[in-house]
Amino acid sequence: MIIKTIKTATTAAMLIGGLMTTTAMAEATDDIAWTLSVELADGQDEAFNALMAEMVEATMAEAGAKSYEWHRSGNVIHINERYETNADAGIHLGNFGENFAERFLSILSPTGLQVYGPAEGGVREGLAGFGATFYDQVGGFDR
Repeated sequence: MIIKTIKTATTAAMLIGGLMTTTAMAEATDDIAWTLSVELADGQDEAFNALMAEMVEATMAEAGAKSYEWHRSGNVIHINERYETNADAGIHLGNFGENFAERFLSILSPTGLQVYGPAEGGVREGLAGFGATFYDQVGGFDR
């Protein structure tokens, strides 16, 4: 039986003949993530698709953006975002305000915002403007 141990800063995994067991330890990260829920106004599909494509392209160019995903069910859209640091989230929010906020809010109505991680200063204030609920990390890991 071959046993191979893999260790990282946050996890230890043991592979036993193709069977993997994992032990995880809690380690806080500097990552900040959120899920923004919005509702698309009727008849705005074309404007939505164009705006989303432009925002995805712009966010992809931000060095600290780790993930940026849009999900849709009918007129309800969830946007899942994750940034490496609070400062990176601040850069994104600045770009959003400068380039997209007016068009975004003209076709999309925020209905909820859940924020995960260390939102501080201007980032916390900016997200609070969308009615955010803030959650502190209390366990888990990041790979």
